[in-house]
Amino acid sequence: MKDAAFLTTATRHGGGLMTAAAAYPDAPQPWLDLSTGINPEPWRGPRASEEALNRLPDPAALAALEAVAAAAFGASPERTAAVAGAEAAIRLLPLLLGVRAVEVVGPTYGAHAEAWRAAGVATRLIAPDQAAASQAGVLVVVNPNNPDGRLIRRADLIAMARARSKAGRWLVADESFIECAPGDSVSDLAEPGLIVLRSFGKFYGLAGVRLGFMLAAPELIRRLRAFQGDWPVGADALTLGCGAYADEAWRRRTEAALAERADRLDDLLARAGFQIIGGTSLFRMARTPHAARWFQHLCRAGILTRPFDHTPDALRFGVPADRDFPRLQRALETFG
Repeated sequence: MKDAAFLTTATRHGGGLMTAAAAYPDAPQPWLDLSTGINPEPWRGPRASEEALNRLPDPAALAALEAVAAAAFGASPERTAAVAGAEAAIRLLPLLLGVRAVEVVGPTYGAHAEAWRAAGVATRLIAPDQAAASQAGVLVVVNPNNPDGRLIRRADLIAMARARSKAGRWLVADESFIECAPGDSVSDLAEPGLIVLRSFGKFYGLAGVRLGFMLAAPELIRRLRAFQGDWPVGADALTLGCGAYADEAWRRRTEAALAERADRLDDLLARAGFQIIGGTSLFRMARTPHAARWFQHLCRAGILTRPFDHTPDALRFGVPADRDFPRLQRALETFG
């Protein structure tokens, strides 16, 4: 059956609305995508002008974006490089670091292990309680973790980064969802062996812009720039990134609004029989013994969630926009 086949493919990552629509052709339109943890109410500001889109991006505009982003992160511009989404940095890390062994704290976002294995590096998934004792050349932590929101406190990450730097090892901290827990970011920490990845599209709701950042020691940033060339991101990324990162009032309002909507979603899921087992203010991880049936039921209602092969009794729900709560509530109330 098409729906059963789609359940299998959907465990790899969120998104894939065209594939979902093909598997469930009778689902109501438009689809409601709750599978990715992207803010459904994005920052709204000016995009690139027609003139900017008609020419190659200016190096001065790139430097301005990196300066604005660095200030928002508490970092320095010489430690901050723009990339075409955090995913681009993940895929480039094996080329930049040249290590023999990597350990990834899991279960987590699968692209980290995929990237290192594709580069021929010995890669092992480890449990969270094994992280501090890791002897691998690179240790990868996603903080807050995707998909369960597990959080390593800032003080513990600082201690880990300093110990690994002293031993000549790397710590990669993927902070793609750190706007949900800003007090635990280590983006401001200038430690030689620390690499921090930041995502623009998730919190700001503009994932299609493909913008992210790597923060690291200046020498590593220079090597990254050499790999990427003169135009790592496009005109829209330059314009939207500069505007959004400078908008502190929007950031504060959005932090509060997302937290309120996450609580509202928890209540809705609990009333439908789900047990909340983790998440952030952008997504919630919920357990049910009928996860596969729930996934298919919601797909038939035109609502895409995220299943997992490593946690088959759980689904992840992105936090909906206010306008979409009634639709989700109706779908949850008709399960049977």
